[in-house]
Amino acid sequence: MGRKSLYLLIGGILIAYYIYTPLSDNIEEPWRLMWINAHLKTIENVATFVELLGLHHIMDSLKVVWSFYEVPPTSDENVTVTETKFNNIPVRVYVPKRKSEVLRRGLFYIHGGGWCMGSAAVNDYDLLSRWTADRLDAVVISTNYRLAPKYHFPIQFEDVYNALKWFLRKTVLAKYGVNPERIGISGDSAGGNLAAAVTQQLLDDPDVKIKLKIQALIYPALQPLDVDLPSYQENSNFLLLSKSLMVRFWSEYFTTDRSLEKAMLSRQHVPVESSHLFKFVNWSSLLPERFIKGHVYNNPNYGSSELAKKYPGFLDVRAAPLLADDKKLHSLPLTYVITCQYDPLRDDGLMYVTRLRNAGVQVTHNHVEDGFHGAFSILELKISHRLINQYIEWLKENL
Repeated sequence: MGRKSLYLLIGGILIAYYIYTPLSDNIEEPWRLMWINAHLKTIENVATFVELLGLHHIMDSLKVVWSFYEVPPTSDENVTVTETKFNNIPVRVYVPKRKSEVLRRGLFYIHGGGWCMGSAAVNDYDLLSRWTADRLDAVVISTNYRLAPKYHFPIQFEDVYNALKWFLRKTVLAKYGVNPERIGISGDSAGGNLAAAVTQQLLDDPDVKIKLKIQALIYPALQPLDVDLPSYQENSNFLLLSKSLMVRFWSEYFTTDRSLEKAMLSRQHVPVESSHLFKFVNWSSLLPERFIKGHVYNNPNYGSSELAKKYPGFLDVRAAPLLADDKKLHSLPLTYVITCQYDPLRDDGLMYVTRLRNAGVQVTHNHVEDGFHGAFSILELKISHRLINQYIEWLKENL
């Protein structure tokens, strides 16, 4: 074997080692998933290196990369796509072109991206909104919101809430031909967090007369108090979303001060005076038995009050919808929740399903045994189309 061939062989082995990740046998299209993960991992590693050099914040770098996947608001033969602002918040509006003799359903969608990146213009979100509008014969509002690290909680929450309230005005609904009795809200990941949070907030707002009929939450992030749940432990280094990256997202939502991230990873960010909140996220009593699988619940390690005083957002129900009491949950609308087996956020969704059902809310829970974080919105994968079909079918039946 010549030296050139040896170098090629070694290079091929190193590339294969970088790309290959052992996956469960039930994962569909494993090599395509590994290739997508390698692409995203490379971007994350480069962004991390740039941050270590002090040149650019990692989230700003990732945000720039996401912007390359954005597409203009182009109408097609089925859907008219426009951009406007709802109460100064940029939104993208999708309206079916075919005539309707009745008022249409309305769906308010919130994109994911860890509160730090993404937009309604990202190609996969644009396609999802087009498909939903066309197949559901619905007006879809896909909202933007200001992002970390430039903006922190509660800015993201407030942007989404203000845009939603604007949409729910009778004059706005009439303009787009939306039936005020058939309006839903949905979002994935951080967008699922925001969807759950604003849906709770609407319950106490006397200015909002129109109520949401449904909420559809796709692998939502619902609490930062305990980031050592069984799902975090089992999927700490799984593809697309690792525990460390999710904790970084949570931390950036509240502050660029990395001491919060460090405290979260060591489970020392919640002060003892907030210990009562753990009853709302106690996985030993809220997870179905099959998801506990021999895990042992350890009492939390309490930290000082300093972080909670500086960054109270991580204890705020508007950032952590799982902290809502049962009285609040009882009044929530019909709910659809997608959770994925190979997702650090799996147990957040599972606990919310349990708590909603215990509070008397009707919940349809779609647990995806071969699913992982991002499975809904990475449209290159077959699993994404399967989940979107299930999602739209549920919306057809319930919205």
